[in-house]
This record gives sequence, C-alpha cells and structure tokens, in this order.
Amino acid sequence: MFSSFSIMDTLSAFLVLLGIIDIVGSIPIILQIKSTGKHVSATKATIYSWLLMIGFFYGGDLILKIFGCDIGSFAIAGAILILFMSLEMILDVEIFKNAGPIKDATLVPLVFPLLAGAGSFTTLISMKAMYSDLNIMLALALNMVWVFIVISLTDKVQKILGKSGIYFIRKFFGIILMAIAVKLFTDNISHLWQ
Repeated sequence: MFSSFSIMDTLSAFLVLLGIIDIVGSIPIILQIKSTGKHVSATKATIYSWLLMIGFFYGGDLILKIFGCDIGSFAIAGAILILFMSLEMILDVEIFKNAGPIKDATLVPLVFPLLAGAGSFTTLISMKAMYSDLNIMLALALNMVWVFIVISLTDKVQKILGKSGIYFIRKFFGIILMAIAVKLFTDNISHLWQ
C-alpha cells in the first residue's frame, strides 16, 4: 500500500483538489451566510464534506459499473465539467445554478454543493486514472485541514487577503483548473478509440 506513495503525486492531487474545492473562493459566500445571522460550523462542514467525498470516492466505482461507464469516460466527462468550473472562475459567470432549498447553512449550501459537490465528486473519480488511492486520500485529508482552517478564520482571511486578493486567487485557480481539464481530457481521450 505505502509503496504507491509519492510526494509529487500527493502534492499534484492536493493542488487539483485545492482548485476544485476552492474554499478561499467560497469566503465571500461564507461571509454572506454569516451576515444573515446563520451559524457556520467549521468542524461540521469539514467532517461532513470529508465523509461525503470519501464515500463517493470508494462507492463511485460501483455507481459507474451500474450505469456501464468506465473511469476513462468519467474522467473525460469530469474534464469537461472542470473546464466549465474554470470558466466560471475566470469569466465571473454562473454556469452551475444552486436552486436548492437552504435549511442549514453548514450543510446546504456550504457542504453541498460548495465543498462536496459535483465538481469534487467528478474530480475524485477522475483522478483515479492519474494517481493511486493513497495519494488521493492524503491529498483530500490535507485539503480538509485547509478547509477547516479557512472556515475557522474566514473573517481574518478576508482582512488579510482583501477583496482584490480573493479575486486574484480565484482567477489564478481558474487558469490552473483549465490546464488540469485539458490534461485530464488529453490523457483519457485515446481510450475511446481502443
């Protein structure tokens, strides 16, 4: 199991998930939730998100088999989804609408769909085509630590980065995500003709 550990793969997977989860880019949304008087629990948000993503990571293969899909096809679909997410970040447009009912600020919309949503689920499954499970799980754990820290220090992070800092980080990760989408697509497209 530990023979599949790679610092570079873990770091790479960490950066992919960092861009997809985009907790720093979600700071304005968290602040907006708090401004309505709703409480946001960093501990609950982190644990629920982590459990949802682990569950989908290990149960996603079964779901794919039920629908007759393979990892390569899912990776291509994931690449397209990640491309759209990157376009949202770069162009400041809303492609994915969140029209669900908001009952609990920690669970909805923070845990789902912001942290553990379609983008995270698709990315986790798609990364199986590139990294070992161990490296992905370590990268996910590190991201959850980062999520907890950022949510806990939301007000301070906003003061440190400022609106322009958060805006810059969002644009930067948008470009990174676009590059990741292109790589994921080109790495898996050849299997369609096999």
